[in-house]
Amino acid sequence: MTRIRFVRRLSTTVTAVLAVIALSACGGGESAPTQVTKPADTTTTVPPPPLPGLLTHLGQGAVPERYTAEVWVRGTTAYTTTWGTRAGSRGNAVKIWDVSADQPQLLDNVFVANATTTGDVQVSDDGSIMLVAIEANPNGGVAIYSMANPRAPQLITRTTGGELQYGVHTAELARVNGVLYAFCAVNQSNGVSSRLVVLDLSTPSAPRTVWSQAMGNPFVHDVFVREGLLFTAEWNDGVGIWDIGAQGGTVSAPRLLGRARTVGGQAHNAWWVHDPVSQTKKYLLVGQEGPGAIGSSSVGDVHVVDISNLAAPVEVAVYSVPGAGTHNFSVDEAQGFAYAAFYNGGVRVLDVRGDLATCTVAQKTTDGRCDLAKMSRERASYVGTGGAPVYVWGVHWSPSGLFASDMLNGLWRAAPATR
Repeated sequence: MTRIRFVRRLSTTVTAVLAVIALSACGGGESAPTQVTKPADTTTTVPPPPLPGLLTHLGQGAVPERYTAEVWVRGTTAYTTTWGTRAGSRGNAVKIWDVSADQPQLLDNVFVANATTTGDVQVSDDGSIMLVAIEANPNGGVAIYSMANPRAPQLITRTTGGELQYGVHTAELARVNGVLYAFCAVNQSNGVSSRLVVLDLSTPSAPRTVWSQAMGNPFVHDVFVREGLLFTAEWNDGVGIWDIGAQGGTVSAPRLLGRARTVGGQAHNAWWVHDPVSQTKKYLLVGQEGPGAIGSSSVGDVHVVDISNLAAPVEVAVYSVPGAGTHNFSVDEAQGFAYAAFYNGGVRVLDVRGDLATCTVAQKTTDGRCDLAKMSRERASYVGTGGAPVYVWGVHWSPSGLFASDMLNGLWRAAPATR
C-alpha cells in the first residue's frame, strides 16, 4: 500500500545491515587468592537489553519481471500483488506461492483485467473469499475471488464504474457484528475527492455500498478495524477514530470519536496493539510515509499514540531509521513484536510490549517523545540475503511464519523473532 512519489534529489542508497551480536551472561573473573576474604557482593546488576541482531534468512521467491507489492499469507499459501510497470510488464498479476517449506515456490498467477496495480490482497477470516484492490483510472475497483481452492482462486466479481472506478488504493476486509465488509480507500481524481467506501460483502457476488464519505487531506490512505472501532489514516488530517459498533455507532452510520495527529503528518497506516501480557489496548502504531525513490531512498517514522482517551489521543513515542522510511507493518501480539517494512531499510523488529511512554531524559527526542531506538526497543532487522539492495513494501506475520514483499526482489521468508 503505497503512494511512491519519485524524488530525484533523494538518491542516496542506504543499506542498513546490523551485525549479529550474541549476548551471554558472564561470571566473575579469576578466583581471588584463598587467603583473601572478600565480603559478599549484594549489588544487583540489571543486564542490559539485547542489542539488535539479524533475523535468520530462510528463503526467497524471486520476481524479476514485475515490482512486488503487498503480501498476505494463510496457512501454507501466500499471495503477492504487483505494482506499476516494470520492463514493460504491468502490475496486473496476483502471484500464488506454496510456503509449506522455507523456500517459497511459485504455483500460479492470477491476472486482473485492465489493472495497472494490484495493491492490497487479503483472504477473509473464514477463508471463503479473497479481495484484491485495483488501481487504474477509469478501470479501478476491487476483484473478489472464491477460495474453495486456495491455490486456484476463481473470480466471483470485479467491480466496474461507480465510486471505485478512479482506483482503490487500499482495501481491508473486516467483520463487524458478524457481517463481512470491505473498507476501500478510493483515489481522488478528475475533481472528485478521495473517499472511504464501505461495501457489505454478505453476498460476495453483489457487493453493496453501505457508507461512503469524502475524507483526508489530501486523501484517506488506509484503515484498521477492530472491536467496533475504525481507524482511518487520513494523511495530513491524522488518524480518525470512528465508532462503528463499539459505542452505539454502526458501519452505515459511524460516529467520529476523536482524531490522532502525529508529528509530521503523512499518516499512512495504523495498527491498534493489544498486549495480552499487560491486558492493555492503549497504543496505536501509526506509519508515516514521506517521499521516496524505488530502490534508493525513503522517509517516514513509526509513531506511537496513546489512545486511552479516544477523544483526546496523544503521541508518546517515535521510531526512526536514518535514511529510510516505513511503509506497512504487522504485529505478532503474542510475542509483542511489531514488524515494520522500511523500504530500503529492510524490515525492523520493534518490541512493543509494556510501557512505551515512560523513558529517561536521555531517551527522549528534543520535543519530549520517547525514542524507541534509544530505549533499545529495536530488537532485530532483516535485509534479505546476498547483499542486493532491497525495497521492502510489506511484511506479514502469521502463525505460518514471517514474510516480506520486496518491490525489487519478490517474496522473502525469515524466521520470526523470539524472546
